[in-house]
Amino acid sequence: MIHSEIHRSQRVGWLRAAVLGANDGIVSTASLIIGVAAASTSHDGILLAGAAGLVAGAMSMAAGEYVSVSSQLDTENADLAIEKKSLEQNFESEKEELAKIYERRGLKPTLAEKVAEELMAYDAIGAHAKDDIGISQSVNAQPIQAAFSSAAAFTVGAALPLAVAWLVHGEQLIPAVAALSLLFLAALGATAARVGGASITVGAIRVTFWGALAMVLTAVVGRIFGVVA
Repeated sequence: MIHSEIHRSQRVGWLRAAVLGANDGIVSTASLIIGVAAASTSHDGILLAGAAGLVAGAMSMAAGEYVSVSSQLDTENADLAIEKKSLEQNFESEKEELAKIYERRGLKPTLAEKVAEELMAYDAIGAHAKDDIGISQSVNAQPIQAAFSSAAAFTVGAALPLAVAWLVHGEQLIPAVAALSLLFLAALGATAARVGGASITVGAIRVTFWGALAMVLTAVVGRIFGVVA
């Protein structure tokens, strides 16, 4: 019977983008709402600011992720082009280079040469991409996936504090948005840690801490520079 394992590193691409998007959606929108509310703005103005922040933030996350991951993909493709040209011009030297990599990993020289020879006969560029450059098929750059994951996650995250602000009025708005947003952040951190195989407690605490800090700072700014509407 073949024993198969599920490796969480295969989730790193979409998980990173989704967690970043949801976290930014909650923190930025909650902070924006709290900052505007601290300036004694009307309830309609608070909701307008929150909605505008949701739309702008989602588009910013999508564009930022797409550009960032596309740059990573361009770099990977450039490295692969260099490696492909080198394989065409110096095949034997590249085989020796691959064999040396396997030797450093613990294989005997004869076996390392044999492994390098077999792998390069099967897929030379693939072998060098993985073991020489460090590009893995399971975690390589996916710009479209990252953009949509971040934008969707940001929208969901931002909708949570915005919904709270829509339901709660008056003096209770700021504490309600802050408390529930921190609860959302703790749940997000715990879920992300659980999916990624990390400590749930640590994941929840580190996300909640930075979210709380952002909300406090924006509330202070709102108080200092705010005017009564």
